[in-house]
Amino acid sequence: MREPSPKSKNFAASARENRLKAALKANMGRRKAQALARGADEASEVSDQTVDGSATTPKNTE
Repeated sequence: MREPSPKSKNFAASARENRLKAALKANMGRRKAQALARGADEASEVSDQTVDGSATTPKNTE
C-alpha cells in the first residue's frame, strides 16, 4: 500500500481536530443545560421545604 502524503496527513489531522472541537462544544452545551435544569429543580425543592428540612404543610384557605 501507498503511504499517505504529508499534506493529506495534515488535512486528516485538521479534520479530526475540527470534529473533536465540534463534539466537545456540543457536549459542553448539553452539560450546561443539564446543570441549569438540575439547579432549577433543586431551587423548587428548596422552596418547598422549611428551615428544619421538613416539607411545608398546605395552608388552609377556607
